[in-house]
Amino acid sequence: MTVDLTHRAFFGDGERDFSITPELILELERKTGAGIGGLCRRLFAGDFKHGDVTETIRLALIGGGTSPKDADALVAAYAVNRPLSEIYPLSVSILEVLWFGAAKPGAPNGNS
Repeated sequence: MTVDLTHRAFFGDGERDFSITPELILELERKTGAGIGGLCRRLFAGDFKHGDVTETIRLALIGGGTSPKDADALVAAYAVNRPLSEIYPLSVSILEVLWFGAAKPGAPNGNS
């Protein structure tokens, strides 16, 4: 059985797919200097670095099918200089899908 780990959300100029694949977990850990569990705990608790947020978004864009070049450009244009109130919730949603799986459409309270 395959679990859907894709989060779909508006970012920048349109709806985009975000997914942290197993291979990208390793890169996210490398870029943030934290294991995935520690990174999730930090973000879920609101105790994060700006790079935790932007790297989560950038790598999830790549995992969702955006080219690395385009993902970098999107993050530079729509995340780096934006208020944290805009980008932090997206990074948390991406990691929640990685942690819990994606909500199934029509499921009560968004749970499967």
